[in-house]
Amino acid sequence: MRYGGWLGGVLHGDLGTSLASGENVTSILGQRLPVTVELLIYAFVGSIVLAVLLAVLAARRPNGLADRFSVVISMTGLSVAPYVLAVVLVYVFAVRLQWFPAIGYTPLTADPLENIRSLTLPAIAIGFPLFAVYTRLLRADIVEQMQREDYIVTARAKGVPTWHILIRHALPNSMFGLITLVALNLGALVGAVAIIEPIFSLPGVGAILISSINNHDVPIVEGVVLVFAVVVVVAALAADLLYAVLDPRIRYERPAS
Repeated sequence: MRYGGWLGGVLHGDLGTSLASGENVTSILGQRLPVTVELLIYAFVGSIVLAVLLAVLAARRPNGLADRFSVVISMTGLSVAPYVLAVVLVYVFAVRLQWFPAIGYTPLTADPLENIRSLTLPAIAIGFPLFAVYTRLLRADIVEQMQREDYIVTARAKGVPTWHILIRHALPNSMFGLITLVALNLGALVGAVAIIEPIFSLPGVGAILISSINNHDVPIVEGVVLVFAVVVVVAALAADLLYAVLDPRIRYERPAS
């Protein structure tokens, strides 16, 4: 009965009331969700853009300098836990060099530059492992296409420049695996956000999730889980739509009656 009542409230936009503060859960998440969304966009966009650039450079000359550098970076990113990386980033760039603030958050409307500075270190802590995975995936896929696919051989035989083949042919075909991986990563980022936000004292959804679990504040935990579940479903749908954009041959047609 209680679960049914909660579902009925969800349909009307009411996620219940916090047991700790007595505030409406929808209002609490509405205040904190923009911080988490901004952090995730920063981390995702940065990791994808850098991964594409490094993967293309590495695939241009396999076993070359850029390729070896991509292997070192990828192995480092896969070996370091996000919370360990976060502590190292704070010590090096906040304490020693003092380039970025160690804790705190500045809203975008208050100061755009300080907003970027306050989110840079947590975005790196979240995005660097993603960057490592994306780089390895793209590099391996592009190299395989450049060495084995017939259309690549034909393009080379026609005298098409290597950079043109990489950017116009090999890279778009390699984006399918990347899109799938990005959609799957959104679900795994719940744990990363919940760990990274408290380290940097960010007022996001991940921080409130940890405090609510410790305080047994069930309505907030349910609300956060629901929000992330919706995000994962929407990401999976967006990935399916992007497949059709990248390859016009992929279309979802009605079955013949």
